[in-house]
Amino acid sequence: MAEVHIVGEISHAKEFPKQELFCRWKLHCGNNWKVISGKQEGQTQVISSEFDDKCWPKIYVQVYHLDWLNRSHLYGYGFVCIPTSPGSHVLNCYTWRPLGSIRERFIQYFLGGGPQLKYPDLILSSNDRYKLNTEAMGVVSFEVNIVLRNFNKFGVEYE
Repeated sequence: MAEVHIVGEISHAKEFPKQELFCRWKLHCGNNWKVISGKQEGQTQVISSEFDDKCWPKIYVQVYHLDWLNRSHLYGYGFVCIPTSPGSHVLNCYTWRPLGSIRERFIQYFLGGGPQLKYPDLILSSNDRYKLNTEAMGVVSFEVNIVLRNFNKFGVEYE
């Protein structure tokens, strides 16, 4: 079996307008890959700071922030494709969130919360993503090491 080993970490987040952030992540493998060991999803600790349809694994993230009442609110969605070449890589995941109507933004300003996607996995499909009205948020950076094993044995070439 051809294998891809991914070893890495979320190194930092930047350019988000609020503090008290945490991130939920999930590895999306598609139909032609399966996770044989390790975690497929997780969540980071809360940190205070100022700051297409390819058949290849992707890392999907949701960034949240805590308001002054310690309620968590979605702050951004994003995903990044795993590099197709072995070695060390720094991946920048640019995040965004749905931009609601004027009324929804007014409510969000005073009460918190905000619009969220009913089916968040749709962001992995470029066919549905273009229909969304969004605003850019911040960047989540990953430092990953990719090890490819047995690819040549099965006639799989990589870039």
